[in-house]
Amino acid sequence: MKADVRLIVTADGSHTAINQALDKTYHSIHGAYQESQRVYIKLGLLEAFDKFPSEELHIFEMGFGTGLNALLTAREANIHQRRVHYTAIEAYPMSTEDAHQLNFDALLATDYLTRLHESPWNESVDISPYFTLTKIENRLQDWQTTERFHVIYYDAFAPSAQPELWEPEIFVQLAHLLLPNGMLTTYCSKSYVQRNMREAGLIVEKHPGPPHKRDILRAVKLN
Repeated sequence: MKADVRLIVTADGSHTAINQALDKTYHSIHGAYQESQRVYIKLGLLEAFDKFPSEELHIFEMGFGTGLNALLTAREANIHQRRVHYTAIEAYPMSTEDAHQLNFDALLATDYLTRLHESPWNESVDISPYFTLTKIENRLQDWQTTERFHVIYYDAFAPSAQPELWEPEIFVQLAHLLLPNGMLTTYCSKSYVQRNMREAGLIVEKHPGPPHKRDILRAVKLN
């Protein structure tokens, strides 16, 4: 089933989408690009480049959504000439018609967004020499894999919309997906989310957020 969305322009000029069924935005209205760049690229991907300097990185994204996080990751992989294997799961994908209206490529001077959205589901596709994408059309709760990841971008809708995706058992599942010293980053810093992460054995760090967001989280798996 395709998501029913409406596109809007956020404060930094980049698009986000509103999921009509949940009445929630995919990204911050204060700046979709700024939020993704801070939460997932700076706090997650770039830290992983330094932490795992000789390894091909495996990234997992919960919530492919608009494709912005994947696009930014592909851009950095090419800039740094680092191989990234990117797996994203999405239960309700955007239609390609809606995705074609997103302004990310024009705003960021990239040309990957159409390929990201038009790539077939449940197959691995080389988007560039440094970026391989696998999109999974499924619910996180129903998905199983033997793959392990250096970084998890946790970009589910807010707990008010999808409380089941912020429960302790979800973070146990996510901790199992992480390699030793792997990291999970997310925009949500609610106290009970931090507690649920710690119960899953993760070390929780609070970091300054993007504009209009005081705190964001990075959780680390030590072993």
